Amino acid sequence: MQERPITDWLPITVKELEKHGWNEVDVVLVSGDAYVDHPSFGTSVIGRIIQDEGFRVAIVDQPNWKDDLRDFKKFGKPKYFFGVTAGCMDSMVNHYTANKRLRSTDAYTPGGGAGFRPDYASAVYAKILKNLFPDVPVLLGGIEASLRRVTHYDYWKDELMPSILVDSGADLLVYGMGEQPLREILKLLKKGVSFSNLRTLKQVAFLQDIEEELPRNKNWNTVELASHEVCLQDKIKYAANFKIVEVESNKWNANRIVQEVGNKRLVINPPYKTMEEEEIDRSFDLPYTRLPHPKYKKRGTIPAYEMIKFSINMHRGCFGGCSFCTISAHQGKFIASRSERSVMDEVEQVVNHPEFKGYISDLGGPSANMYKMRGKDEAICAKCSSPSCIHPVICSNLDTSHKPLTQLYRKVDEHPKVKKAFIGSGIRYDLLVDDFNKNNEDGNHDEYIEQVITRHVSGRLKVAPEHTSDATLRVMRKPSFKYFHKFKEKYDKACDKHGLNQQLIPYFISSHPGCEEEDMANLAAETKDMGFELEQVQDFTPTPMTVAEVIYYSGVHPYTLKPINTVKSKEDKLNQNRFFFWYKRENHDWIRQRLKRANRPDLIEKLLGENEGLRSKPTRPHAPKNENGHSQKISSQKKKHAQQNQERPMPKWLAEKRRNKK
Repeated sequence: MQERPITDWLPITVKELEKHGWNEVDVVLVSGDAYVDHPSFGTSVIGRIIQDEGFRVAIVDQPNWKDDLRDFKKFGKPKYFFGVTAGCMDSMVNHYTANKRLRSTDAYTPGGGAGFRPDYASAVYAKILKNLFPDVPVLLGGIEASLRRVTHYDYWKDELMPSILVDSGADLLVYGMGEQPLREILKLLKKGVSFSNLRTLKQVAFLQDIEEELPRNKNWNTVELASHEVCLQDKIKYAANFKIVEVESNKWNANRIVQEVGNKRLVINPPYKTMEEEEIDRSFDLPYTRLPHPKYKKRGTIPAYEMIKFSINMHRGCFGGCSFCTISAHQGKFIASRSERSVMDEVEQVVNHPEFKGYISDLGGPSANMYKMRGKDEAICAKCSSPSCIHPVICSNLDTSHKPLTQLYRKVDEHPKVKKAFIGSGIRYDLLVDDFNKNNEDGNHDEYIEQVITRHVSGRLKVAPEHTSDATLRVMRKPSFKYFHKFKEKYDKACDKHGLNQQLIPYFISSHPGCEEEDMANLAAETKDMGFELEQVQDFTPTPMTVAEVIYYSGVHPYTLKPINTVKSKEDKLNQNRFFFWYKRENHDWIRQRLKRANRPDLIEKLLGENEGLRSKPTRPHAPKNENGHSQKISSQKKKHAQQNQERPMPKWLAEKRRNKK
C-alpha cells in the first residue's frame, strides 16, 4: 500500500505545518479525540470546513493538560480563534459507567487506552487557553458544550451546574450541528468583523453583563428562563425551564432565550433551520482521507474508527424525541438527508479503501430508517413546536415512505465491488407497524422489511422497544410494547417466507424514570415468553439536556410538573438490571426472594418455573393458572390428587391391593 503524503491530513505538529508551507495558522482546534480524518468525526468535519473557507487550520489532538502545557502552545497564537471540543462524546459519559465506575477504555484513543482527556474536557481546555492566550477568543462546540449550554444537572457531581460558558470562560458557544453557524462566522471574520461582534448570529450562545443591552434583532422575540440561582433553590422551576429550551430548540422560527447567572446574562440565539440537501452534501463531500492520522500507527488502532471505517451515514437528526436520548437535542428533530449522488460517491470511496473486502458494515444514521422523511406540508412544520413527530402518535403530516431508502439500498447492492451492505444502525420498528403508522398508502413498509431481511441483515437485526410497561414507555416517549409484538410477527413471517433464520435483538433500559422493580420483573417474564434471553441491556444514565435527566433530578415531568418516581441508589439500579438476567442461576435465589416480597408468585413461576413457596424439580407440573394467568394456591388434597394423576402408570400390585381394600 502506497503511503499518502502527510499534507493530505490537516497538520497536528509544527513539522507538518512547515510541510504545508505555513509559518502561522488562522484557527487552532483543540480536541479530546484522536484525529481521524473522516466525516463521522466532528473535529475533522470542522477542520475541513475551516479549510474549505480558505483558512489555515491546525489540530491539537488529546493535549496533555497535566504538564507544562506545551501541547497547547505548540502552534502559538492563531490569527482568529481557538476552537475547543471534548470530542464525539460528553467526556463524563466517555469516562464513567451508569454506576459511576471509571471505564478502562476509550474508543476515541489509539489502542483504546483511557486517561488521555480530562473530566469536563471542554471547560478544562478552554480555561487553559484563556490563561495562556487571554486576548485570543475561544469558541466552544461539540456535543458536550452543546448539551451543557444552559443550567443543567450533572449526574457525576450530583449537582446543578450553570452554563458551560461560566466554568470555561469561553467567548462564544456554537450548539447543535455547527456547519451553518461556523461558515457564517468564518465569512464575517474574513470580512474584518471582530469576534466580539458575532453575537447576532443564529445558533450561538454567550455571556454578557446584566446591565448590557441585548444585541438588536427585530426578527427575534426573547423568552426568559428562571435564573440559575432560582433553579438551585427550586427544582420545579428548573424543570419548567427545560420545557422552554426543548420547545425552542425544535422550532424553525424560534425565540431567543436568556437566563441570569450570577452577575451575567446567558443569551442563546435561535437555531438555524435544518440543512437542506445541498448543504449537508457539501459537508460530506469535503476531501477527507477517511483514515486516522499516521502518527498513531505504533500506538494501535482507534476502536471508534474500526467500527465505522466501512460504514456510511446517510442522514442526520431524529424525530423520535425519546426522553433519554441526546440525538434530537444535538442534531435536531428534523431530518437532513444527503443526496443519492453524495451517498454513492462515498460508497465509491469505501470500496476503494485498501482493506475493503466487499462488506459495508452500515448504511444508516441515528435511526437507520428515517432517510428522506419530512413534512408533507412544510408550512405545518414551520409552526410546529412538538418535541416528537411520532409520539404519542405519528403525525399525519409526516411522510414516512421507505421507498427512497429501499431504492438506495438496491443501488448500493448493485455496485460490483459490494458483496453485502449491512444495516448496523438501529431501526425504528414502530414506523413499520401499520397499526401504529397509518401513513402507508403505497404499502412500502413490507417492501422495506423484505429488502432488509433478505439483503441487509448479518444474522441479527437491532431494534429498541426499550421497555414492556406502557406507563414507563409513555415517560420514555416510546410506543406501547404491543406494537413490538406486531412487528415481530411481521418480521418472523418475512423470515419464514424466505427460509431465513435472522435473529431480532431488542434493546431495553433499566432504572428509567417511571420504572418500578416490578415493571422489570414483568419485562423479564414477557420477553422470556417471547423466547428472548436478553444480552443488550443498559442501565439508565441521566445525561444533560434530556427529559429523563430533568425527571431524575427534579422528580417531576417538565411538561406536566407532576411527580414521577425514579430509583437512584446504586443498589436499586442494580436490582432492576438483575431481572434482565433471570436465566443465570446465580440470580435465581435473589429473584425468588424479591418476588415473594412483592407477592408475585405468578412471576416466580414465569421466570423460574416454580410454584410460589415450593422449590420444584423440573419434572413437577406447573401450578394451574386462573383466568388472569396468575398461579392458584393448591391445597394439600389437590396436590395429592395431582400427584395421583401423573402420567406414570400405577403399578399393578398397588392397583390390585386398592381394589381388594374396597
